[in-house]
Amino acid sequence: MRLGKWFLMMIISILTMILIDCNKLHTVKDIDGNVYQTIQIGNQVWMAENLKVTHYRNGTLIPNLTSRKDWVSTSSGAYCVYNNNDSNEVETYGALYNWYAVVDSNYIAPEGWHVPTDEEWKELGIFLGMSQDEADAGGWRGTNEGSKLAGNSDLWNSGKLENESTIDSSGFTALPGGYRHSNYGDYFKMGVSGYFWTTTTTNGNEAWYHNLYYDNAGITRSYFNKNYGFSVRCVRD
Repeated sequence: MRLGKWFLMMIISILTMILIDCNKLHTVKDIDGNVYQTIQIGNQVWMAENLKVTHYRNGTLIPNLTSRKDWVSTSSGAYCVYNNNDSNEVETYGALYNWYAVVDSNYIAPEGWHVPTDEEWKELGIFLGMSQDEADAGGWRGTNEGSKLAGNSDLWNSGKLENESTIDSSGFTALPGGYRHSNYGDYFKMGVSGYFWTTTTTNGNEAWYHNLYYDNAGITRSYFNKNYGFSVRCVRD
């Protein structure tokens, strides 16, 4: 009986990987020459890696603000790398951007791509299993949709997210890149959480984001100050 169950789980795992491979599309390149894998999930095509570009689409440099004072005081687009450690972190986790960079008129996404709206993140959650009411709610929503999005389980702290059998079943490969605080300029929660900006604002100071957490298999939808540094995924136009 145990052997039969093990065999069934192996078949499911193999079929899942085949499905992910079939959905993987061509790569996309940003203005700096960074190449990203992409994945089709439902009717959407997403980058399967976090953005790490340092220039806007037109070639304009995005300021890399390493000092705490500069980070918390700016109202213009900026990026950073966790703990200001470019060589060790950016290749795996990408960069962290404030919201002003996400919506800058020079465009942070490659040609033919854009940073998703809150509605596009909701669409992703619904395709993965959420109801419309769940998708529209704030706070923690869903059951295992966060686990489906998360990837590279060895990078996540051990908890409910990676213990779900659905871990990385979508091919989105969300990572726990942590964040940079808007008021202190310090870095927090690498390995614990992945925070992703949307372009949708709530008022003059805050905008919507979606978050995965190591000990919860769902997805948070909430809003924070626009000076937070979060990861960015792009979706095809």
